[in-house]
Amino acid sequence: MTPPRPREPNRTRARATTLTDVARLAGVSVATASKALNGRTQVRAETRARVQEAAEQLSFRHNSLARSLLAGRTGTVGLLTSDLDGRFSIPILMGAEDAFGAGRAAVFLCDARGDAIREQHHVQALLERRVDGLIVVGSRTDPRPSLGRELPVPVVYAYAPSADTQEDLSIVPDSVGAGQMAVGHLLSCGRSRIAHITGEPGYLAARERADGAVEAMEQAGLRLLEEPLFGNWSEGWGRAAATMLLDRHPDLDALLCGNDQIARGALDTLRERGRSVPQEVAVMGFDNWHTVTDGARPPLTSVDHNLQEIGRLAAQALFEAIDGHTRCGVELQPGRVVIRGSTAALG
Repeated sequence: MTPPRPREPNRTRARATTLTDVARLAGVSVATASKALNGRTQVRAETRARVQEAAEQLSFRHNSLARSLLAGRTGTVGLLTSDLDGRFSIPILMGAEDAFGAGRAAVFLCDARGDAIREQHHVQALLERRVDGLIVVGSRTDPRPSLGRELPVPVVYAYAPSADTQEDLSIVPDSVGAGQMAVGHLLSCGRSRIAHITGEPGYLAARERADGAVEAMEQAGLRLLEEPLFGNWSEGWGRAAATMLLDRHPDLDALLCGNDQIARGALDTLRERGRSVPQEVAVMGFDNWHTVTDGARPPLTSVDHNLQEIGRLAAQALFEAIDGHTRCGVELQPGRVVIRGSTAALG
């Protein structure tokens, strides 16, 4: 005879709170409770408040999937980038992803690698998955072609603006303001003999930062020591340009550099020339790339473009567009100066 199996201990499994529980506590029908929690207008204000109070009391979490299906949505969005390896696109994607996560939206990430044909393929694939909207992240701030006005879902452009400003919304860094902000910081440190070394003139960001720097000097009744020096985005160019400027203007007291790599090259030249930083010459860059700024000698003051905030704002704008609240144009987002050891007030 087979001995009886020992009885397993009684395991009580907590039952999830349902809409029926909320309706019962609020004293309304399930249909009314559903309308109240979905924001339908057919429910009186006092009834809606009573249902919401009951839901909060029972820690009821409404089924977001069911709600999205009722609204004809899938609860998914597409993030399309042209430079997934780039240090500019990654922070923007992180900011957008944080906002999407807070809104409980699933994200499909695609990298077009700067290829227009690959980009169109990804767009079609995302639309076939019935995404509710798209964010397009560029690798530079120059305007890019629009995905078009015939797409069935809203699109928001981040960092690289759409060329169609009449239809599309773009959220981008304020590069002119960044140049003004950088010069403003150097002036506040008592510097007045300032030169500007920057990158490739084909980049809109380089030209706009230089324009901002020139404007800020003019507003202060000053001028740069000479016209901005355009070159490339490398440390080698920073070293070479700093050498030329020191030969021509040995009494310069500040170097504003178009990115952090150029600035680190300039620091090398100043150190080789025996010029102390920041006591004799202040140096600052743009982009606040920690790999460069924190490893520089001394640590480098730089303009941070708040890229994660741009990503978050782009995601927020997309949510609003999905809800029917669209806007267009180019919205500029300000940066901030991150002060480190390469700048200081003159003693």
